[in-house]
Amino acid sequence: MSSSLVARAVNKNITSTFARRSLRPLVVHARGAADTAYVPGGPIYRGTVNDPTTFPPPSKTHGSYHWAFERLLSAGLVPLTVAAFVTSGSSYPVLDGLLGISLVMHSHIGFDSILVDYLHPRKFPILGRVSKWALRATTVGVLVGVYQFNTNDIGLTELIAKVWTA
Repeated sequence: MSSSLVARAVNKNITSTFARRSLRPLVVHARGAADTAYVPGGPIYRGTVNDPTTFPPPSKTHGSYHWAFERLLSAGLVPLTVAAFVTSGSSYPVLDGLLGISLVMHSHIGFDSILVDYLHPRKFPILGRVSKWALRATTVGVLVGVYQFNTNDIGLTELIAKVWTA
């Protein structure tokens, strides 16, 4: 009987020592979420669960105005393209300019949406900003190219008419 009491006391002592030692690393790791290092492609933790969410400042270029501009631009490309098929390019240089700017801006907005969705600068700080600036530089280059094509060559509407009849 006394041996069972001693065994219980030893087991209790060993169990409590083991529990204290096994829980000690958890106490060391239970720091704030802001102390964790950033892992590329991983989540960024700031503050605690009880901190309020930060909201971006309101802007008229985002949200419903931005969405409405995208829809109007997309819908406006249909009659511009039809007008390019019907008319000849040499007679309507304004149509060449409008079609060129509209196509480039439509493409820019689409690629910008892809970058916002998949390469957000908060998650990919370097790659996100580099790709955003590469898109802007490419858009400017394409606008210069379309301007040169419309002023020094046959123009977009004449090109569309030639491709359509070829």
